[in-house]
Amino acid sequence: MIFTQVIPGQPLSSVQKIGLNLVSVLHGKRDVVLAIDLTESVGLNDEGRIRLRQIVEDSLKPGDSVYVVPFDKNVALEEVPPGVNPLGTPIQFNIKSQENIDKVLAKIPFAFDPNRYGTDIQRAELSIYQGLAQINQNRLQKSQPIKPQSVVWVTDAPLFTQPGITSQVWVETPAISPFRIANSPESQQRQAWIKALPIKERSRSITTNNNKEYKLTVVDIAPTVQEICTPAPGGEETCLVTPYLIKQLWLPSLISLLIFAGLLFGLIKLLRLQKKWELKVDFEATENPEDQKCRLPNNKRIAIGEYDASCTDSIDCPGSEVRAYLERKGERLYLVPTNSAQIYYNNNEITSRTFISSSTFRINCPYKNRDYQIVIKVKK
Repeated sequence: MIFTQVIPGQPLSSVQKIGLNLVSVLHGKRDVVLAIDLTESVGLNDEGRIRLRQIVEDSLKPGDSVYVVPFDKNVALEEVPPGVNPLGTPIQFNIKSQENIDKVLAKIPFAFDPNRYGTDIQRAELSIYQGLAQINQNRLQKSQPIKPQSVVWVTDAPLFTQPGITSQVWVETPAISPFRIANSPESQQRQAWIKALPIKERSRSITTNNNKEYKLTVVDIAPTVQEICTPAPGGEETCLVTPYLIKQLWLPSLISLLIFAGLLFGLIKLLRLQKKWELKVDFEATENPEDQKCRLPNNKRIAIGEYDASCTDSIDCPGSEVRAYLERKGERLYLVPTNSAQIYYNNNEITSRTFISSSTFRINCPYKNRDYQIVIKVKK
């Protein structure tokens, strides 16, 4: 697959930035570039080596793709087809093992090269920032998850300078470098990428053995791609980012929605189970005409007849025994006879555990040739 070379795009909306960040978070991988200045003015000393080892041994995470990019007046990159992967083949840091750590350390030039001179820092910035943008844009074209990216700069050259770098700003830039000209295409291109990428930098100065200073600077780039919107027939506009986000996030969004719905349903069910039911008891044609109210928690029961200490309450019924229990199990109510005396539910004699399907029901308690009726209304 041949990829179109990326150009700086138009600003992203806040929603698009959040969506791109979600895509990267779901996969938890990064691109990390170790950009090492090879010239003698840097000359990694013990402190520099220690700090680079710290980054490799402690900061790299499983899933990171690591690019080691040495530079001086040129940038040492592998030969690759245009637009594919300008930074070459990365070291895949799949697991945090000594073997993978050693692979990265083996590729880092810990000593300066006496034959290297003239650091063209703006050329290095353009090559690396444009290369990282191309890598994420390639992922967009293949509908793959993009990644957050970081560059670890080890150089004494100044970063993020204005276009047209003079000898007063940085003496080592080669005289024939197009980056000495502020309005050259290369200078303008570099500046456009610095503006287009969401860059955050942190630096630490390191003193060399001959009392000079260079910096170890970490530049973090939030997960991003370049939005290219083009007018289309019919008064419409075709863009890249929103369709990409829909492809990347529809399934995780659906899964998240289902999980949320499940949690919400579970919470509602839990609250319903914890709620005590209210039972309003209406005595008809009995010696106790006053209504009675009972409360029934989950997994509890109410006695019908005599008082029972194992129950939360009791409903009066003629006789000296407990005729049955009203038992609650979750969202279901049962009538459980003791078979010590007759009891009827909706005019049917009950001799075994019976599910009560209605919120209003009638219980009959025959006693001494009389039929005592109880109407119970359940409020859940």
